[in-house]
Amino acid sequence: MVGMEGTGCGALLRELQQIWAEVGESEGEKSKVLSEIERECLEVYRRKVDDANRTRVQLHQSVATKEAEVALLMATLGEHKLYLKKDKGYLSLKEQLATVVPVLDDLKCKKEERIKQYYDIRSQIEKIRSELSERSDKGDHVNSPADDEHDLSTRKLNSYQAQLSALQKDKSDRLHKVLKYVNEVHSLCGVLGIDFAKTVNGIHPSLHQNGVEQSRNISNGTLEGLASTISNLKAERKSRIDKMRETMESLCHLWKLMDSSEEEKRQFSKVISILISPEEGITSAGVLSQETIEKMEAEVERLTELKTNRLKEIVTKRRAELEDICKNAHIQPDLSTAPEQTNALIDSVLLTLLSSWRISSHKY
Repeated sequence: MVGMEGTGCGALLRELQQIWAEVGESEGEKSKVLSEIERECLEVYRRKVDDANRTRVQLHQSVATKEAEVALLMATLGEHKLYLKKDKGYLSLKEQLATVVPVLDDLKCKKEERIKQYYDIRSQIEKIRSELSERSDKGDHVNSPADDEHDLSTRKLNSYQAQLSALQKDKSDRLHKVLKYVNEVHSLCGVLGIDFAKTVNGIHPSLHQNGVEQSRNISNGTLEGLASTISNLKAERKSRIDKMRETMESLCHLWKLMDSSEEEKRQFSKVISILISPEEGITSAGVLSQETIEKMEAEVERLTELKTNRLKEIVTKRRAELEDICKNAHIQPDLSTAPEQTNALIDSVLLTLLSSWRISSHKY
């Protein structure tokens, strides 16, 4: 029991020896008891050493596990900064653990935040790709964040961000183009008196939907459909302008021939002023509508029939004068100038002229 005299154990040993002296304990018994005390002390020390060793092993394992997690997270996040700068030789295991735990917690938070960033960017990318495609889904089928869990580096994040920026620019350009086309279709439909909603719905229903929640389709198919519609509407505009100009020429000729009043002409004054403008300058709503064309054609037919009736009146009057002259001269009038004959001839010529004019009009 060497070294115990200066401790609490030493005081107890001295007390035990005094008791033995009073009792008169034999040396053999004393040695036996002391050996037993020493053995029990060794067992206590051994248990404490084993406990301490287990704690050391657990700390070693915990530090190694957490350092491995740190290394994996740093690789996943593409972090090149060395967090554990201190030399392990100068740090106890508890100090090493206390150093690595906050680093690990910080990296875990960074990983969660990075996953959210990845998911947000990829969701936006998929949504825009859906809008640019012919599909009608809303970009909800985004891959799980686990797909990127092994590479959450800022390099890859920047790559996604670059993709998103390019898609956003493409979307902005396309949306601007779609709005420009839609406005042009609206203007042309207004001039031609054509149903705008029905026209654009035939291209894509979203083009006539209102509200913040409604997203206009900006796919290639929609752009091509709008461009084709604009081309067709412009061709229709040119056809109607040509048709109306020809009809207006006929009207002007008939007005002059029939000495029409200004009041009769006034209903077509707006059409006259517009038809002398260039095509792109004709923007008044409904001015080139089918209704306006039919109204002009009806006026041409009315004036033509009026002209025919007046012509018949003149011929009838001249025939009566001829009959009076022939009667006084005792001459028989030419039967070919009879009212039935002349009226039939005039009607035939009128029918031919109207048929020819209608055929010419329908070419447009």
